[in-house]
Amino acid sequence: MKAEELNTITKKDGVTYTVRKNRDRFFFPSEWGKFYDKLKNSQKFTFHFLINTGARINEARHVKVNDIDLVNQRIVLRVTKVKAKKKEKNPRPRVIPISSQFAKYLKKHIKTYKLGAEDKLGILSTSAANKAMKLALKEAGIKDYYMFSIHNVRKTLENWLMALGVDSLPLTAHMGHSLATAAGHYVSPDVFSWPEKQEMRLIIGDLYRK
Repeated sequence: MKAEELNTITKKDGVTYTVRKNRDRFFFPSEWGKFYDKLKNSQKFTFHFLINTGARINEARHVKVNDIDLVNQRIVLRVTKVKAKKKEKNPRPRVIPISSQFAKYLKKHIKTYKLGAEDKLGILSTSAANKAMKLALKEAGIKDYYMFSIHNVRKTLENWLMALGVDSLPLTAHMGHSLATAAGHYVSPDVFSWPEKQEMRLIIGDLYRK
């Protein structure tokens, strides 16, 4: 990564680390397809879950089988981000819808691995997912692979749903953040062509489809 693309931050204890200046990189549908194809089979479930839910990886990692309502096509995220600005001390559960296609995928996953009601789904750790992501992006020929982290999968779904015409209120409720945050991630729907929007639908199914 080029030095001009990084910010250096020094913590109170004197430890320094670098972060990307531009954290808003997202996948175009064709990039997602190339990336996903390069993942190992054992890694694909994690990324399929993330792109279909928009959950933070820590939220996804704590989902249990009994948090999934396959009939009504929704998931309860019980471990969510605490909002310090709102002085929250305990995470507030968030209920999100899922597509009918993803519900069928989860049903098959649960059956294949014989998961019980209290079992978690098998989401990768953050470090393992980030490592898998970087390797797959490089193998897929994504030149600025270093601009991606796991969080960019979440931003990708948000941008896709915006492009597909999902209203801001249900979108912010789904993602679990404010309108101001959503506005900061905003990408004009005109960035995506009609064929790309069709590709999005092949990936995320009928999620929020009107």
